[in-house]
Amino acid sequence: MRQKLALLILAGSLAAPALAGPAPWYWWVSRSSDARICWQTSPGEGWVREPQPFSDAHCRKRQ
Repeated sequence: MRQKLALLILAGSLAAPALAGPAPWYWWVSRSSDARICWQTSPGEGWVREPQPFSDAHCRKRQ
């Protein structure tokens, strides 16, 4: 019984990452210039993220 429970827990923990999707992309706008870049994470201080997420690296396909 314990062996079956352990296998069930192991199978459940291995299946969870398969359900995860890719991280969204965002337009980041510089506070000091007119520069805009499409990144998944913050490029650093001085950048503001626009609220609309995208599903591609070119920030063309909205989620």
